[in-house]
Amino acid sequence: MVIYLDNNATTKVDEEVLEEMLPYLKDEYANPSSMYEFSVKSSNAIADARNKMKDFVGAKSEKEIIFTSCGSESANTAIRGAVAHNKSKKHIITTKVEHPCVMNTYKSLEKQGYRIDYIGVNSNGELDIEELKEKITEDTALVSVMWANNETGVIFPVKEIGEIIKSKNPNTLFFVDAVQAAGKIEMNVKDSNIDLLGVSGHKFHAPKGIGALYVKSSVILPPLITGGHQERGYRAGTENVPYIVGMGKAAELAIDGLKYESTEVKRLRDKLETGILKTTYNSRLNSSITNRVPNTTNIGFEYIEGELILLHLSDLGICASSGSACTSGSLEPSHVLRAMGTPFTSLHGSIRFSLSRYTTEKEIDYVLEKLPRVIDDIIRISPYQEELEHLRKARG
Repeated sequence: MVIYLDNNATTKVDEEVLEEMLPYLKDEYANPSSMYEFSVKSSNAIADARNKMKDFVGAKSEKEIIFTSCGSESANTAIRGAVAHNKSKKHIITTKVEHPCVMNTYKSLEKQGYRIDYIGVNSNGELDIEELKEKITEDTALVSVMWANNETGVIFPVKEIGEIIKSKNPNTLFFVDAVQAAGKIEMNVKDSNIDLLGVSGHKFHAPKGIGALYVKSSVILPPLITGGHQERGYRAGTENVPYIVGMGKAAELAIDGLKYESTEVKRLRDKLETGILKTTYNSRLNSSITNRVPNTTNIGFEYIEGELILLHLSDLGICASSGSACTSGSLEPSHVLRAMGTPFTSLHGSIRFSLSRYTTEKEIDYVLEKLPRVIDDIIRISPYQEELEHLRKARG
């Protein structure tokens, strides 16, 4: 038995997505760039998927969609392309809670002489908009924020941020990492002053290894990968037709499923969250109560280790996470939670639970039955017995 509550790391491929992909893994194997009739179906399938992705992100034209291999490639193409196109400007603004694929790209650019301002968040994980506004100058080449945080699920007000950027400096480009927002909330780039936006298929029930980048028609980027003419010259290499088709279908299904995400997935998330906070006295919520994507909760368990919790849950068939899958194995506490000022007492004991449309009531009930016992067992061997006893009495 597997109870999978780590959907922010990756999601199950939808059966309809797999069915849509299969012909292009078997019979329709032609190179879509070839000139003969056999390649037409593959070429048309890419065009259809591009149109579906256009609707998914709310773009004006399907020509604004570039297929990539993943969210990391989308982010690197956007960020490195934006600064390369505007070499005279050396200032970039981002946040302290970005995903490693974004954060490490900026760390690399810092070594090349770029000045990066990292905007802070409050204890709920919400962005300091006033600080961001103050940092924008004539020298600002790029502002880069995530739409939803991968660890806490907190949603940033990208529409408001876009308006601020363009009112202060219309020439500053705006990149949004929408990997964790995709498929969970409605996205509309054309109404948000967004110039560049990246998504990754495996976060909304498409396979791993396929992503997309929205490039506003007025923006010109040098390609990250050079070679052939594919993707209008933005991304060389023979297109991954089956996976592109799969992501297009997944995007179509995600649009249809947004209401279910905002109602049923949210209800199950809230049931899990409320149940944990009620039955484990050393637990606390690590994010905004309301301003989150509907599938995510991050809960800190004070005075015990998160890795130990995850190992016990794994033994019970329950899959969860201590944060980003891209930092799994690191002994360092989450940079997101540190930026939020999360108390040291729960910093190492924080667990992320992320649901999907496949999560069931029975699975949530199982977790709520087993988790309190796991926490009690770990508490018994904690070296912080005195502190835990004070906490238990304080919280009744």
